[in-house]
Amino acid sequence: MKDFKAKPLTKEQIIISIDRLTRFKYPEDKYLRVFKDIIISNIINPKFKRQDLDEMDYRRLRELADFVFEISLGKPESLEINNKLADYENSVFKLDLNTRELLNNNINYTAAIRLIDDSAPLNLKWLKSLEDKNNLRDMRFLHTLRFPIEKIVICEGLTEEILLPEFAKLLNYDFDSYGVYVLSAGGKNQVVKLFYKLADLLKIPIFVLLDSDAVENSDEIKPKLRPIDRIYILKDGEFEDILPVKLVEKTLHYATENISFPVMQVIEQGHTVEFLEEFFKHRGLHEFKKAEFAEMVKENLSDSVEVSDEIKNVIQAIKNL
Repeated sequence: MKDFKAKPLTKEQIIISIDRLTRFKYPEDKYLRVFKDIIISNIINPKFKRQDLDEMDYRRLRELADFVFEISLGKPESLEINNKLADYENSVFKLDLNTRELLNNNINYTAAIRLIDDSAPLNLKWLKSLEDKNNLRDMRFLHTLRFPIEKIVICEGLTEEILLPEFAKLLNYDFDSYGVYVLSAGGKNQVVKLFYKLADLLKIPIFVLLDSDAVENSDEIKPKLRPIDRIYILKDGEFEDILPVKLVEKTLHYATENISFPVMQVIEQGHTVEFLEEFFKHRGLHEFKKAEFAEMVKENLSDSVEVSDEIKNVIQAIKNL
């Protein structure tokens, strides 16, 4: 690339790029996005169009991206971090030869991670830890890094995504220490679609958590279920319905500072969400939103006695996966 001209990546571009490259996402998708973006924005001569890159073979794309990274970060003295990243992606995802070509890059990660500060997301903190010679799992456990990811939990909504890790901590099973990653699909039908997609792409186990009314969705998943996967259907209602009554009451005290209504009686009938919707509506509060309420519950969690038996069963099932 003797006659090629390019402008170096800015610090912000470098951090955004390596952040995207180390997130939990199928490697082909994230590498193509990052490589094409920096080629288009930073190679001045010759000038490439998006269509040119869409039709280009993966090796050439990787070489062009390496060229931009090299003038921005210099040549790497070692490819140890690159190899660790490639090995990790291969342990999690089913990769074809084209995708392996993208992973066979010469990005100077040693120089790039010098730009990462302590407020960085977990994937970038994990990237920094790859400089260490210790076992990756030991580093994950020691620093609660989440990566390398070993299990995926698919749930219906944000309530589970927010609260499952918090309940697990109270039961001495920190998801970030053990490589458990929770994904909310946005509804029971979306759970099926997400499971089908991930089951085709992943080598690691998937735990599917469904509300009690999702039996038909569970039946849709079963034909695609691998021996390493598991479906768990809540016995009664949705996730909010298995929250301990005292925890809900404690959270509402936190939200309103004044409660004078039969929380216990109403919630024990198994209609927690309906009750909360009416409560927020008639108490002059904003519209009840599950994710916001889950954040309030999170703020009020303090002891393992606040974990219901069913939530304990869910956490144990994830642990056993």
